[in-house]
Amino acid sequence: MTTTTLAQRTMPLLFVLLWSTGFIGAKFGLPYAEPLTFLSTRYAMVIVLMAVIATAMRAPWPASPRAVLHIGITGVLVHALYLGGVFISIHRGLPAGVTALVVGMQPLLTALGAGFLLGERINIRQWGGLALGFFGVSLVVSNKIAVDGMSPDELGFMLAPAFVALIGITVGTLYQKRFCPRFDLRTGSVIQFVPTLILTALAASQTENMEIVWSGEFVFALLWLVVVLSLGAISLLNLLIRSGSAVNVASLFYLTPPTTALIAWAMFDETLSGMALAGMIVAVAGVWLARKA
Repeated sequence: MTTTTLAQRTMPLLFVLLWSTGFIGAKFGLPYAEPLTFLSTRYAMVIVLMAVIATAMRAPWPASPRAVLHIGITGVLVHALYLGGVFISIHRGLPAGVTALVVGMQPLLTALGAGFLLGERINIRQWGGLALGFFGVSLVVSNKIAVDGMSPDELGFMLAPAFVALIGITVGTLYQKRFCPRFDLRTGSVIQFVPTLILTALAASQTENMEIVWSGEFVFALLWLVVVLSLGAISLLNLLIRSGSAVNVASLFYLTPPTTALIAWAMFDETLSGMALAGMIVAVAGVWLARKA
C-alpha cells in the first residue's frame, strides 16, 4: 500500500520534469533539422523500438479494430498535432516561453470539455486553482514575450501552429479519457505513432527539404526525445489519464513552463526575474488547488 501511494505521488512530478525537457530537446535539435523532419525521424525510431519491446515481451494487442482506431486517433491528436504545432512555432521564431504560455491554456479548455463531454464535476476550488495556475504561467513567461513591433500577419504566422498544438493536446486528452483510457502501453505506443508518422512525414515531404545535419547535439536531442519523452513521459501521461480525471491531468501542464525555465537556467544560464520566480510559486499553488478532490 505504501509503495503504491508513493508511486502515485511521484508519478505526476516525474511526468512534469520529463515533459518539460521537450523544449530543451527542441532547442538542441531544431538548428540541424526542420521541425517535421525532426519529428518524423523521432517517430520512426519510437515505432521500431516499441515494436521490438512489445514483441519480445509478448504484449497484448487491442481486441477490436475499433479500439485500434481510437488509440490511433489519440496518437494523431497528442503527438502529430501537439508536437508538430509546438516545434513549428519555435522553428518560426516564437519564443519557447510564449509557446508554452499558449499551450498552457490547456487546463482551462480541458476543464470546460470535461464538464460537457465527460460529465466531470468541476468545483469552485478547482476553477480557482485553474485560473490561478494560468495567472502564474503568465507571470513566468511574461518576460519572454517579445512581439512588440511585429505586424499582425507575422505574429499570426508564428502563433497559429501553437494554437493547433493547444487544440490537439486538449482534444486528445479528452478523447483518450472518453474512448480508450486503458490500453497496453507497449503496443498502444506503436498504434499511436504509426498514423502520427504517416501524417507528419507526408506533411514534411510537401513543406520541407527533409535534410538533417547529423551533429552530436542533434543525435543527443533525438535520443533524448525518443527515449525520455516518447517512451518515458508519454507512458506516464497514459498512466495518469488512466488513473485520474481529465482536469487533474491537464492541471499538471501548468507546471511545464516554470520547470522548463528552471532547466533552461541550469543548462543555458538563462536568468530568472523576480516576476518569473513569483509566477512559479503561483502556478504551483494553482495546480495544488486544481488537483484537490
